Amino acid sequence: MRFMIIDDDMAVCTMLQDIIEDYKLGEVEEIADTAVALDNNFLQIKKIDILIIDMLMPVRDGIQTVKDIKDGFDGKIIMLSQVENKEMVGDAYAFGVDYYITKPINRNEIIGVIRAVSEHACLKSFVDNIRTSLHTVYDPDTDESKKLKDKSFSVIEHGSAVMKDLGIDSGSGSHEILLLLQCLQEKMVDTAKAFPSLKSIFALLVKEKNGKDAQKEIKAAEQRMRRTVFQAMVNIASLGIVDCTNPKFDDYASRYFEMAEIYTLMRKMENEEKPQIVQTHVNSKKFLRTLYIECSK
Repeated sequence: MRFMIIDDDMAVCTMLQDIIEDYKLGEVEEIADTAVALDNNFLQIKKIDILIIDMLMPVRDGIQTVKDIKDGFDGKIIMLSQVENKEMVGDAYAFGVDYYITKPINRNEIIGVIRAVSEHACLKSFVDNIRTSLHTVYDPDTDESKKLKDKSFSVIEHGSAVMKDLGIDSGSGSHEILLLLQCLQEKMVDTAKAFPSLKSIFALLVKEKNGKDAQKEIKAAEQRMRRTVFQAMVNIASLGIVDCTNPKFDDYASRYFEMAEIYTLMRKMENEEKPQIVQTHVNSKKFLRTLYIECSK
């Protein structure tokens, strides 16, 4: 990821640059103490993926800058500020800010936010690449190609919407779930028949690898997916504690997960126990199968 940092306090800029470089989060391409001259042309030339900008600066503040560049900037924006006014924070998000961080800067928060934003950017790039590939592979002049392309778009877009609903639309695990959906769609898996094992599906994604590396990648991918599904379970269980009559809870809890496990998580959280993945049966195959069926309709 390529970063640009704008803050009138150069100590903050230096601190952010050190964090980004020390934790290998990307490359800082540009640092500035003012946003006066910033425009989309400059961001495109520098190929900036993530802009980190202070809210309150002289002459041209962060919110005005975001308003001016957002329509032409495809990257992500993280805003910094000492201001905690809810209305101003709301304005920042309304004008296109992806994350808002309150000063003084916390190193762990910065690392977590940058990683989340980077994963969102990678997911967007992945979906864009799928669109481009489909456009290249399928002949737009044939009706059959149009149907295949539309169907593939639907799988990715529907899958993204469901994962956003479940609060798991970021992270490498979510990225791989979309890859799996696309893979299943391309192989035209018949949901009326026996659903393939996760190991065989992951094997298709790493078929260009061989030997120990392939096996290691398959196992790591399965673990990432398991953690992602577990997080979805925790999110749904949390919703059930607040309101078990909520339509979202009613819709997702039993169809995507093992209901007994959801209730177990709810009881633990009500008793102020921290949910543990090692103590939870995570049925990743059921989750993926249900998601694929829903997205293929």
